[in-house]
Amino acid sequence: MGIAEAALHTMPGAFAAHSPASNLPLGADARRRKRNTNLVPNARALQGLLKIPRLRSTRRQCQRIDDLARVTEGNGNWVKDAMNGASQVLGDVSVPDQAVGGNGGLNGNAVKPPPQRRKTSSVEDEAWELLQESMVYYCGSPVGTIAANDPNDSDPANYDQVFIRDFVPSGIAFLLKGEYEIVRNFILHTLQLQSWEKTMDCHSPGQGLMPASFKVRTIPLDGDEDATEEVLDPDFGEAAIGRVAPVDSGLWWIILLRAYGKCSGDLSVQERIDVQTGMKMILKLCLADGFDMFPTLLVTDGSCMIDRRMGIHGHPLEIQALFYSALLCAREMLTQEDGSADLIRALNNRLIALSFHIREYYWLDMQKLNEIYRYKTEEYSYDAVNKFNIYPDQIPPWLVEWIPPKGGYFIGNLQPAHMDFRFFALGNLWSIISSMATAHQSHAILDLIESKWSDLVAEMPLKICYPALENQEWKIITGSDPKNTPWSYHNGGSWPTLLWQLTVACIKMNRPELAAKAIEVAERRIAADKWPEYYDTKRARFIGKQSRLYQTWSIAGFLVAKLLIEKPDAARILWNDEDAEILNALSTNRKRGKKVLKKTYIV
Repeated sequence: MGIAEAALHTMPGAFAAHSPASNLPLGADARRRKRNTNLVPNARALQGLLKIPRLRSTRRQCQRIDDLARVTEGNGNWVKDAMNGASQVLGDVSVPDQAVGGNGGLNGNAVKPPPQRRKTSSVEDEAWELLQESMVYYCGSPVGTIAANDPNDSDPANYDQVFIRDFVPSGIAFLLKGEYEIVRNFILHTLQLQSWEKTMDCHSPGQGLMPASFKVRTIPLDGDEDATEEVLDPDFGEAAIGRVAPVDSGLWWIILLRAYGKCSGDLSVQERIDVQTGMKMILKLCLADGFDMFPTLLVTDGSCMIDRRMGIHGHPLEIQALFYSALLCAREMLTQEDGSADLIRALNNRLIALSFHIREYYWLDMQKLNEIYRYKTEEYSYDAVNKFNIYPDQIPPWLVEWIPPKGGYFIGNLQPAHMDFRFFALGNLWSIISSMATAHQSHAILDLIESKWSDLVAEMPLKICYPALENQEWKIITGSDPKNTPWSYHNGGSWPTLLWQLTVACIKMNRPELAAKAIEVAERRIAADKWPEYYDTKRARFIGKQSRLYQTWSIAGFLVAKLLIEKPDAARILWNDEDAEILNALSTNRKRGKKVLKKTYIV
């Protein structure tokens, strides 16, 4: 059970406990009706459209977030007890003598700016309408958007749930439009779901783990046949294909939390004790010591956007870039108190080591490829050049012809005797956004995308990875995955949602024309194709063979890209500036030269 939820369970009438009941979430019937051309402004209007019977127990069972704030303002003892319990797990988390909430009402201190009239295209208008229709309500308040909202899909599987990673572009779109409530609700409600008692094959999720997704379920109340209640039912991976826990959910949650504060001006959310505690729990989970001796985060296959077996187990670039960004965002938001000192010190040390490791060993351009081509192997010494014992024969034939003379990128993965030379879009784009890449490397990545436009963008941005695994390699690495066939889905498919991250990276490096070109490509067909999840073939000519239509993060990604191109300064809520302390530390480390063993041990 998560700390925040443990606290809620201590007060009468708090949020309802989770339930394994399998009823459809509130508003699920929207996928089985004809699309309404009017926007759905609020939960009451939604219920009127869908003819959902009024939930008699909603007011009694569903405690609103602002109600909780008012309770804690009056008496914060129950919060202190819960947080003191958390400190036994966290070690360095101290509970200041104040209650959760403060200005934590639903409206908070955020002031919604006056709407600005601007000319929008029919594609944008449709996208906003679809995004509104995808909204999910809990106790009458919006809490997220479902993954896909195709009215003709009779078997939505888990696409009718709210995914943390999928909601991020939706949340950014709402923030940029001045609609802050749904993002605030999402942040606080997902916090309640953090690491509770649900188990998978008798193993509990790590303390601080965020769920991959959640669903709003309506279930009958015990002892009252006519009364019902709404509950939030999370999935930590125990129902997912492959049963893999999501590593990236907590990292995205921290990034979105910072974006909410920067965009809305409402810092009361990140200053709440439960939010501070939840953030520290995520950091403690990621910074925990283990057998791994690298500063990168060790994860299993399928633990991120690529959530199936694709040979990314170990230290995939996507996780490292999000991890780096989340560490910087958290350091910016952590309150300065005695209990945070050790955590901030560990965080700073990890940032420096991670930055050096990625920039030094993951970077690949023509110069570095020539070095690898001439590597000596089996080097035993502290000053070895080939530190990971990479064999030159690992260089794939496609790379020799593909890499341009100008430009470079971060490889997908690095482990002893193994370099994954594939180009992974999300990891490289977020390396730019987070400043994990140097300014030179950031421009080189964009140079690569521009020079290899026909491979990475073509008829729909953007390839999730390049190239695809084919033939025997596909059979061995993916296990002959019928969904990840060559140039489809995660295996070289093109994902429109990556458009917004390309836009942020281009704006940060003052190259918005590159993003504008990609947006123009997407706008030609994405609405006509009914907003697919992904596209197939080398040039993204076909809608994915198993692609869901009306995919919410495809819709939201397009909207965010359009909004940011018009107002580039708004992208600052997402990127991290290069840190002067990290630059100074990296410069000092390089001047020190090779390590010298100062002490030997005799056993």
